[in-house]
Amino acid sequence: MSSPSTPALETEIFQYIDEHQSDYIEDLKEWVAVESDSIQPDLRKEVIRMMALAADRLVALGATVNLVNLGSHQLPDGQDLPLPPVILGELAEDPQSPTVCFYGHVDVQPAKKEDGWKTDPYTLTEIDGNLYGRGAIDNKGPVLAWINAVETFKALKSAMPVNFKFVIEGMEEAGSLGLEKLLQEEKQYFFSDVDYVVISDSLWLSNRKPALTCGSRGNACFFVEVECGSKDLHSGTFGGIIHEPLMDLIALLDSLVDHTGHIQIPGIYDSVASLTEEERQLYESIEFDLEEHKNNSGVKKFLYGTKEEILLHLWHYPSLSIHGIEGAFNEPGIKTVIPAKVIGKFSIRQVPHMDLSVVKQQVVEHLESVFFKRNSPNKLKVSMPLGAKPWLADVNDPLYKAARKAIKIVFGEDPDFIRDGSTVPVARMFQTIMQKSVIMLPIGAASDGEHSQNEKISRYNYIEGAKMFAAFFLEISKLHRHLHENSNTETNN
Repeated sequence: MSSPSTPALETEIFQYIDEHQSDYIEDLKEWVAVESDSIQPDLRKEVIRMMALAADRLVALGATVNLVNLGSHQLPDGQDLPLPPVILGELAEDPQSPTVCFYGHVDVQPAKKEDGWKTDPYTLTEIDGNLYGRGAIDNKGPVLAWINAVETFKALKSAMPVNFKFVIEGMEEAGSLGLEKLLQEEKQYFFSDVDYVVISDSLWLSNRKPALTCGSRGNACFFVEVECGSKDLHSGTFGGIIHEPLMDLIALLDSLVDHTGHIQIPGIYDSVASLTEEERQLYESIEFDLEEHKNNSGVKKFLYGTKEEILLHLWHYPSLSIHGIEGAFNEPGIKTVIPAKVIGKFSIRQVPHMDLSVVKQQVVEHLESVFFKRNSPNKLKVSMPLGAKPWLADVNDPLYKAARKAIKIVFGEDPDFIRDGSTVPVARMFQTIMQKSVIMLPIGAASDGEHSQNEKISRYNYIEGAKMFAAFFLEISKLHRHLHENSNTETNN
């Protein structure tokens, strides 16, 4: 929707986008049809094909495109597998205009019809206004919505309000291998004139009300390994006379968190910021349907009973989750074997101000202390194979002001300012390396099911999202010009 006061150019742009809905959906259908699963080695060729499709789309825009070869990576079995190239694209018209860099990815999570999809995951299917398909919201739909918004200015022969740079990768779902090194290498070259960075790879908190994401939790993943010997043992021959590794491991895992969700590792909450009254009031004003969130999860009861408590424990406080045990017998039926070595897997979603190295030390010291008290002769090894830091943005930054105004123009209301309980490593990566403003600008609803069965984007959000991006370009241009004029005035004075 657009308000009666929408300027003429925006009205013309919005009309053009409405008239070309069918074309945009066909484009998304073509992209969803490519099984660009970056996790399965045998589908790497499809990821590379998807990268070529995305590059062709940018070339059709008039962009200069460079497909950067990142080499290969080694699989656990020793096989070398080529990494898909990263697209660095540029579309610039006016050196006086600000340069906005858009990041997106076109690889997807694995999906099979038999996993519980009601439609073929690689055939975009519209049902009741929703477009179902793997990658529809994560992240092919938002990438195309951005491209469609840029294309509108070209089609209407209107001057580009900003200069564009594109970073599109094909390994996000597999850890963005090679991306950080590329950003570091290109910081003084391709990215030297970038003013703002935009990422559209998250969701609103509700199904109706738009949101701007201004922070995300980090993620520290841990392995805790307990080993008693070189081989599995028969429980009839050795059960009751040895220190079983799995019993040690279960005791260690049980010591991590209590039944209320409180993490029991000493010192883990020391760096968590105190809750201010301003932040508490923010949670109260945010639109969030607790029952809807519960229904989406498929569980009967949450640990906390109010909206404010739920949001606090998703955004403000760290959480600890146990993910599984490797080495234990996990097939159907009974097998009376004592495993020689077991590995427990858990993660801590840390919040701003928590230091990864300190978190690791606290975890190791806690587990070693618990293990010592068990007086077990088994070998204990604790490692942290993955650590991603939290990210926090300044909501008073011009980037957020422009996005807020664009959302008001298109959707008719102010957005909620939310955080993401999960981890968005690329946001922190861009902000740290570029030292520029970064914004998470989602167009997906809470129920769109990224990574899940029946992933979707609504037709409404896909089309209105393109309008919002177009309005955002215009607002960034106005705001940047205003800031530049004020800066000149202050200099002259």
